[in-house]
Amino acid sequence: MELKKLMEQRADLQAEMEALLNTAKTEERAMTEEEISKFDELEKKINVIDGTIEREERARKMEHKEVKPNEVEERAVVEERAFANYIRKQCGVYVEERAGEQNPDMGNNGAVIPVTIAQRIIRKVEEITPILAKATRFNVKGTLKVPVWDKVNTSHDITVAYQTEFQDITADSGRFTSVDLSGYLAGALTLIGKSVANNADVDVVNFVINEMAKKIAQFLEGELLNGTTGKAAGALSTNTTLNAGSTTAISADNLIDLQAKIPTVYQADACWIMHPSTFATLKKLKDATGQYLLQNDFTSAMPYRILGKPVYLSDNMPTISNGNKAVLYGDLSGLAVNFREDISIQILQEKYATMHAMGIVSWFEFDSDVIDHQKLAVLVMSAN
Repeated sequence: MELKKLMEQRADLQAEMEALLNTAKTEERAMTEEEISKFDELEKKINVIDGTIEREERARKMEHKEVKPNEVEERAVVEERAFANYIRKQCGVYVEERAGEQNPDMGNNGAVIPVTIAQRIIRKVEEITPILAKATRFNVKGTLKVPVWDKVNTSHDITVAYQTEFQDITADSGRFTSVDLSGYLAGALTLIGKSVANNADVDVVNFVINEMAKKIAQFLEGELLNGTTGKAAGALSTNTTLNAGSTTAISADNLIDLQAKIPTVYQADACWIMHPSTFATLKKLKDATGQYLLQNDFTSAMPYRILGKPVYLSDNMPTISNGNKAVLYGDLSGLAVNFREDISIQILQEKYATMHAMGIVSWFEFDSDVIDHQKLAVLVMSAN
């Protein structure tokens, strides 16, 4: 139905509604039940017409684009095959190109990884490093400012209290600050033997993805946990801390108190992160009845839980030692990570020619920092 006809119908219905109201006003009386029923019926019809008009206008604004069901899958296959061929050709292998298939674009840093392959590398990194998967992710160029609510000082915050009429209410308030995330250039290098690249039975793309993911994951995990002074800040930089009261031992009470540092509202997605040696020490903790504190949980992707929350292990976490931050607990979404530059790749041939290998270096630009200190807490070992 044309929009003009709908508008005309709406105008007629609205005129009927106004006529019912005017009749009651003229006769100086309330509307009868029959008039009320008729009025409500007219109103419903107008609402239906309004909804139809709104949807028609929205439909007109939408672009008509034909989307092929397998378009994404087909593009991924083409890009992966082109990338694999590109690597093999760098090794001097003749590769027959298919119609419409192009090599990856070349930039100042070398060949740029196709989007589908770059996404697979990031997904693989997330599988290896859960801290990246659970952190709050951004992909923003330039400097990203994440607004954070904070107190003006220790004695000023928004307060709610009983008040007395005709008396001034004290105006205390907090303020919005920001955590600024810029970008720091990082790179990962892996070597691939030319005999491997030349082997038609080897999935070169998966080899590159897995190797690059491992290198990137090792670096990112360390930075997202510990950070580097003057560069990215890690989750361990949270100002919510608990002193263990010992330089060499962690008690069950420490774990209970650390968990209690996180407000209930943020407990749902909380987890523990610690070094494998710390995990081994905690596995030996027992309660008053002699039962081990750490229990098996076959319903979780992780085999162990502490106080109902999953445990993740990382060689990048500090060990139990003098002044170290030995245990991280909380919701990792309190850490923000911004990837400012897409992953790019450069093929290095001459540098490793004497090794009958080629180097594959990956570049990316990122920054990280804690944006919500209420979500993350750290157990700090005592210092001598």
